[in-house]
Amino acid sequence: MVDQDGKMLGAMSTVEALRLANEAGLDLVEVNPNERPPICRIMDYGKFKYEQKKRLSQNAKHTHVHVKEIRLRPKTGEHDIAFKLKRARTFLEHKDKVKINVLFRGRENAHHDLGRQMLLKIIEQLEDVAKVEKAPSMDSPRSMSMVLAPKS
Repeated sequence: MVDQDGKMLGAMSTVEALRLANEAGLDLVEVNPNERPPICRIMDYGKFKYEQKKRLSQNAKHTHVHVKEIRLRPKTGEHDIAFKLKRARTFLEHKDKVKINVLFRGRENAHHDLGRQMLLKIIEQLEDVAKVEKAPSMDSPRSMSMVLAPKS
């Protein structure tokens, strides 16, 4: 038995514990029923449930998922891709989604296969921290994109 101040009162009968709770104007709550004897606590159960709900909603507010965007071109060099992949990896580790765009201009439009190969290679390199949420596809005549989500 634990009172409202957190002080241990020791083992006692249920009737005695209920009497103490009624005298304090609070509730008798069974905290751990698996123990022998079960552990009970004197508390304001309504206030406890309210604070618990408030704490859960507070935690839910802090879990915003942002979509970070990385832009590439079909002629982007290997070192530049590696640098951008390092940034994508940090975004994914911070639980943000990453949208990778490959932009085509002029004669590059004839080589959509190069953009697709680039995106597939990126998927392979980030498969340890990311899963594909949207596969590589053409969004418009000039851009191909995919979306990667962090693995949970």
